[in-house]
Amino acid sequence: MSDTLLNELIEETVRQGASDLHLLAGRHPVIRVSGQLLPLVKRPILSAQETESFLTTFLRPADKKLFTDQKEIDFSFSHKDLARFRGNAYFEKGKVGIALRLIPRKIPTLKELHLPDILGDFTKKRQGFFLVVGPMGHGKSTTLASLIEMINETRSEHIMTIEDPIEYVYEEKLSIIDQREVRVDTRDFRSALISMFREDVNVALIGEMRELETISSAVTAAETGHLVFSTLHTNNAAQTIDRIIDIFPPGQQEQIRLQLAASLSGIFSQRLVPRVAGGLVPACELLVATAAVANLIREKRTHEINTVIETGLEQGMIDMNRSLADLVRQGEVTAENALRFSTNPQMLERLL
Repeated sequence: MSDTLLNELIEETVRQGASDLHLLAGRHPVIRVSGQLLPLVKRPILSAQETESFLTTFLRPADKKLFTDQKEIDFSFSHKDLARFRGNAYFEKGKVGIALRLIPRKIPTLKELHLPDILGDFTKKRQGFFLVVGPMGHGKSTTLASLIEMINETRSEHIMTIEDPIEYVYEEKLSIIDQREVRVDTRDFRSALISMFREDVNVALIGEMRELETISSAVTAAETGHLVFSTLHTNNAAQTIDRIIDIFPPGQQEQIRLQLAASLSGIFSQRLVPRVAGGLVPACELLVATAAVANLIREKRTHEINTVIETGLEQGMIDMNRSLADLVRQGEVTAENALRFSTNPQMLERLL
């Protein structure tokens, strides 16, 4: 019975074009469509037994024990040939809750994602460190998948992804692609990264940089001939650089500052803003790591990076406020929503 209910909920999520499905004992299932939460009130309120039984479908026995011990767990799940989900299970007031994010089967192109063509330039590099940053749920994983797929379609490389959990599944084209899932294929991000140095890898995708050891290994990989892509939950380029440096003890910060200045190729920040016509459209910021930017990083002047982006149009830089203002002028988003998603609304008001 629970399998039938879960199948129906997943198929309804796909049919309605939802991005997320939320399951919690004591309430109706809830989906998110175009950024808005919609309770499925025609569906019965879920019982504790039903949400717990869903875990049998989602989790391996070892992961179920880990979930019981740690009280939350990330996982991925494929439903027939229809859909793939990234999931998180957690406890809420002693009851099981599950959040599922729909991952499209087809990896969208930059054009389909309404992202700037210049991002493709970063896939042509032979080494370097490229970060996609922004809040949770704003499309970072999809943007990275699009870039990896671009390499897969145009170059013969050994690509390795290290993820927790695996999200997009790639079909090998010109490149060979190994996808490693933390806890399933490797102990942790750091172990997989260290092992990568002996596996003839050209391009690495690190699902998320969560701790010092992972960041240190990723920067070292970018310095030593690898093209490395990853994500951070930060708001903009300047904050991202500061966050990376600040995670290290004071005695190591100068070294990581020099490494980052030498290896960084770019930082892309994005927000998915509600569209006037329905759906979501990205607004973005792009820092291109020019020689001037490298100097600012080395000289502890990251507070000047926002000004470099604002004045760096000729170098391919994209300013978030100008991106939002362009969307307002094109009639894509309202001024109210643009101001809500801006990190500097006073500056944006002057542009509108």
